[in-house]
Amino acid sequence: MDQPTVGILHPGSMGAAVAACAATNAAAVLWCENERSTASVERADRFGLTAVATLAELLDRSDIVISLCPPAAAEDLACDVAGHRFAGVYVEANAINPERAQRIAALLEPDATVVDGGVVGSPPVRGKSPTLYLSGPAVAIERIEALFAGTVVQTAVLGTEIGKASALKLAYASFQKTSRVLVALAMGMAREYGVDQELIEVASRRTDSYLSEPQYVAKTAARAWRWGPELEEAADTLAAAGLPPEMLRAAASTLARWNDAKDDGSLTLTDALDRLAQP
Repeated sequence: MDQPTVGILHPGSMGAAVAACAATNAAAVLWCENERSTASVERADRFGLTAVATLAELLDRSDIVISLCPPAAAEDLACDVAGHRFAGVYVEANAINPERAQRIAALLEPDATVVDGGVVGSPPVRGKSPTLYLSGPAVAIERIEALFAGTVVQTAVLGTEIGKASALKLAYASFQKTSRVLVALAMGMAREYGVDQELIEVASRRTDSYLSEPQYVAKTAARAWRWGPELEEAADTLAAAGLPPEMLRAAASTLARWNDAKDDGSLTLTDALDRLAQP
């Protein structure tokens, strides 16, 4: 089979790194530079992606499109793609709830073939090897598996039902991200009473606990702008399953206190806790 041309929507920290891996088995990896930030341009250049001027050009040239964007934008982006009657394979790889994944599939079909995807793990750089979970039509999934064959992005198939990959992504995120929020709250409470070092000492006796990694609180703060909406999606999924969503909504609300720390790699634990304590 000829190597496909791939379009990435959009080259954020995860999208650009995943797209760079796809380039191993693709004729080209395209991204649309229209209305994107300077940071996106620099990131796309760094990962060797090919810029095109418009979404229409990207869709006309692409056999496979991978959507990796903030959760809130996923449906609007899919609407734009549907408006161009894209007829290739569309990988809906955003952290959205299963019902939204199914709505997006209905929006794009029958012109496009939709694969539900969920990336679990860190962006594939500096030795990291995330897994892209896939569910949907078998023939389309085979094309995505071939696209990432031999790269550090692992693929795992969950079946043919749209929504399964999204559900697994959010189920894992609901634990992993809320646990990090709880660490921040525990550290903030302990610091207020002058026992934060003692808390770290207690936690260090249990190396399997996130509480033994308080330095990660600063990273959590820098990623809060992405994690909060993801937890809202997970809360919607819990509610749809008849399970209580309040814990995840509270975690999302806590993360919102850090929204102005977007991607700030210079934050320290002290900075993050100071911001958390100031509504």
